[in-house]
Amino acid sequence: MDGRERFELPPELEEFRAAVRAIVEREIAPHAARLDATDAWDEDLYRALVRHELMGVGYDETYGGSGGGALPLGILVEELSRVSAAVALVPAVSKLGAIPLLLAGTEEQRARYVGGICRGELLMSYALTEPGAGSDAASLRTRYVREGAGFVLSGTKRFITGAGVSHAYVVFATRDPSLRAEGISAFLVLREDPGVSFGREEDKMGIRGVPTREVILEEARIPADRLIGREGQGFEIAMRTLDHSRPVIGAQAVGIAQGALDVAARYATEREQFGRRIAEHQGVAFMLADMAMRLEAARLLVYKALALCDAGDPRMTLWSAMAKCFASDAAMRITTDAVQVLGGYGYVREYPVERFMRDAKITQIYEGTNQIQRVVIARELLAALG
Repeated sequence: MDGRERFELPPELEEFRAAVRAIVEREIAPHAARLDATDAWDEDLYRALVRHELMGVGYDETYGGSGGGALPLGILVEELSRVSAAVALVPAVSKLGAIPLLLAGTEEQRARYVGGICRGELLMSYALTEPGAGSDAASLRTRYVREGAGFVLSGTKRFITGAGVSHAYVVFATRDPSLRAEGISAFLVLREDPGVSFGREEDKMGIRGVPTREVILEEARIPADRLIGREGQGFEIAMRTLDHSRPVIGAQAVGIAQGALDVAARYATEREQFGRRIAEHQGVAFMLADMAMRLEAARLLVYKALALCDAGDPRMTLWSAMAKCFASDAAMRITTDAVQVLGGYGYVREYPVERFMRDAKITQIYEGTNQIQRVVIARELLAALG
C-alpha cells in the first residue's frame, strides 16, 4: 500500500469535497457575515442544503440518505465551517439527534425521523445538558414517570442547539436522580407536544444564526413508543452518541481553522510593511507555518476518528476524544493567530477572522469540555495498560 492509499482520501471523497465547496462558496458564503450579525435563523440556507441533498449525507440509503457514513459527513461539516460554523451545525446537530435512534431506536423511529432528516422534512436536536448537569451528565434532574400507556416528563434542558427550530428532540430523563446513570432513559419529544416550550434565545459569542435555547418540559405527556431503547439505557446511549459525534465537532473546528488560515495567508501576501510583504517577515512566516502544521495534524486526527466510527472500532472512544480535543484547541490557537496576522484589521468585523475566533471557542466547550476529553483520554489510555 503506497503513501497515497494510506494517507489521502479516496478520489470520490475529494470530488465530493469539491462539489460541496462550490455550493458553499456560491450559496452560503455570501450570507455568512449577515447571519452572524443578525443571529437569526435563515430557513433559505437550510433549504439550500436540502435542495442539494446535503442533509442526507452520512445516512444509510435505507432512510433516503446518500450513504458513506461519518467521513463524508465530516467533510461536509468541514467545508461548511470554512465559511459559516453556524450553517455547519444544521446537519451536524440533526445527526447528533439521529445517532441515538441509529444506535438503539426502533425501525419505525428510524424510518420516520432519520428519514425525515434526509428528506428535508424535519430537524432534530439532542437534549442532555441541564442548568445543574453539564460535565456531570449523570446528575441530571429532568424526571419521568410512567402514566397509563405512556410517560410524563418534567424538567429543563439548557443550551440546546436548534431548540425551537428543530421538530424533534432526544431528551434524557431520570426516574430517580439518586440512581444517577442507572436511572436515565432516552425519549423522543416533539416540538408540538403539550407541555413543551422554549426559553429565550441565548445571545451567544459565536455560532450565531442557529438558536440556542432552553427546552422546558412541564408534565409533557408522550406515548410509550417514543422511548428509545430500554428504560435505564439512556446514559449508555448518551455516551455512545458522543463517541460518534465528537469527531464531527473536530471537523467543524478544522473547517473554522482552515477558513481563518486562508484569510490570514492571503492577507499576508498582500499587506506590505517595511517595503515588503509581511509574509516575507520571519515572525509572520513562522506563525503561518505553525498554523498550517497544527491544522494538518488536526485534520488527520479527525479523519482517523471518523473512519474508526464508520468501522465500529472499539477504540473510537479514545480517538474521538483526542480528535475533538486536539482539533478544537488547534482551531482556537489558529484563529487567534489569524487575528494577530491581520493586526488591527483582524479585530474589526470587516474581516471574518474575528468571527472565526469567536466560533472556534465553542468547539472547546460543547460535546464535552476539553477538560473532560482529557479525562476520557487518560482513562482509556490507562485502561489499555491493564
